[in-house]
Amino acid sequence: MLKLFWAPGTCALASHIALEEAGANYETARLDFSKGDQRNPEYLKVNPKGRVPALITDRGIITETPAILAWIAQTHPQAKLAPTDPFDFANAQAFNSYLCSTVHPAHAHRPRASRWSDDPAAQETMKAKVPQNMSDCFTLIENDFFNGPWVMGAAYSVCDPYLYTISGWLEADGVDIAKFPKVHDHFKRMQARPAVQAVLAVHHG
Repeated sequence: MLKLFWAPGTCALASHIALEEAGANYETARLDFSKGDQRNPEYLKVNPKGRVPALITDRGIITETPAILAWIAQTHPQAKLAPTDPFDFANAQAFNSYLCSTVHPAHAHRPRASRWSDDPAAQETMKAKVPQNMSDCFTLIENDFFNGPWVMGAAYSVCDPYLYTISGWLEADGVDIAKFPKVHDHFKRMQARPAVQAVLAVHHG
């Protein structure tokens, strides 16, 4: 059985939703970051990076959200969670990579500025820039990357739970999601999906 390690308020939500959408046989393990669970020796054996998500499979452990999402889609083809055409799949990977490499760090400068500087003044400067940086990222997504009605177009894919997850951070980052009508509509439709509701019940339970 697959085992997903997750923590509340993290991007692991995307992988959890994807597993549920895929109809996968899986279990979960919750980490409490406030207690430092991610730095426990037992967990560092699973993921030496001390981050979530991490997915234990029968062939080993996968980390990093884009990799986990792609693996879920490819190992559960009946769920049709990713394009099969190589070019379209590359575009899905490009979108998820952008969320991972650019949008997530833009957000992380608010709650985790200490990763980038030990100077309190510098940390405050970084935090103050987060609303602008996140607005810029989502303007690009809204205008150039979102095909509609789902991220990749007509078909739902693993890009959708990932975008939904990060969209959920906008309010805390000081950004009004309503500024981005397509993303906002996407967020509301995601919220209504049975798989999302099932996972949220676990994360908020």
